[in-house]
Amino acid sequence: MLVWSMAYALFLILTAPFFSLKNRFKLVYFYGQVILFMLRATCGLSHSVEGLENIPNEPHVALWKHGSSWEVFAQFLIGPPKVLVLKHELLWIPFFGIGLKLLRSIAIHRGGGISAVNQVLNQGQARLAEGLSVLVFPEGTRMPEGETRRYGISGALLASQAGCKLLPVAHDAAYYWPRRGLNKKKGVIRLIIGPPIDATGCDPRELNDQVQAWIEMTIKRIRREST
Repeated sequence: MLVWSMAYALFLILTAPFFSLKNRFKLVYFYGQVILFMLRATCGLSHSVEGLENIPNEPHVALWKHGSSWEVFAQFLIGPPKVLVLKHELLWIPFFGIGLKLLRSIAIHRGGGISAVNQVLNQGQARLAEGLSVLVFPEGTRMPEGETRRYGISGALLASQAGCKLLPVAHDAAYYWPRRGLNKKKGVIRLIIGPPIDATGCDPRELNDQVQAWIEMTIKRIRREST
């Protein structure tokens, strides 16, 4: 994974001047395909997706559960091209960080408080206006299986101010690919895309609570049905 990621990031950097942003995302789609193929081949870990019909046709804000590294790769293959909101430190990774910049990622300083929220709002609205969707991991970091923390407000606030749809996405990847350690469990990660919420004129705090309740409840249901 590390070798492929670095090599492909270098390839993306070298070819970027010859490709539009739309075609860069097509290249990254192939990158994600290879990662998930190797995950199946070497670890016996695959995935299923439910609720694709819930993805809005227009630019939107997606809030994904963050429990492992899996969803970072899987999101390239699920739904339209999405701009990632990520921690600024990731841009320091050789080659990989430049690749993230070329995909118009929104890099914020964790612990930046209102400054970080404003970065998401300002850059997020610009990306939405360009026709791109925005993906936010509202917990801010990978959470161990069965755990969560209060979701950050920036994603819900962005959707409310931009007047777009808010899309909740739940999955149980943390059970199969924990945040710490190299071991992965065989099985099928189950990802469920929830009904989109029209955030226009809604209270961001209420939206946030609604999305968190749905995501965490859905993950519990997935694990209950898997046992």
